[in-house]
Amino acid sequence: MKAKSNKAITTIDAYLEGVEPEKRAALEKLRKTIRAVVPNAEECISYGMPAFRLKGKALVAFAAAERHCSFFPMSGTTVERFRDELRGFDTSKGTIRFRPEKPIPAELVRRLVKSRVADIGQRSAQRSAARPGTSTE
Repeated sequence: MKAKSNKAITTIDAYLEGVEPEKRAALEKLRKTIRAVVPNAEECISYGMPAFRLKGKALVAFAAAERHCSFFPMSGTTVERFRDELRGFDTSKGTIRFRPEKPIPAELVRRLVKSRVADIGQRSAQRSAARPGTSTE
């Protein structure tokens, strides 16, 4: 759900201005939880949604839809990894949908974000190890 304007949304604050108050409150809480876990992550708009990048890589995103809010761990493996804890939420490969009045618990959001941070760190380490001349010996 985008703000009612022809102007491109370029910040999370601008995105949230166009969101209904109940959904905005739920998304602000999600944003605050993400920021607490990864204070050095860069806020951005990705695919028209509020998102966070870490080391130039997509970390997580969130959005408001007509009947729900969504959290995107930007990884299908993350959603699968937390399948049991996400019971009770509508999920698909890379999306967790929730109602503003029944948000994803902050502790679970923290764990999902930490899992993504670890994934990004692991992929960065693997790429470094695969580059010639980057031996750690």
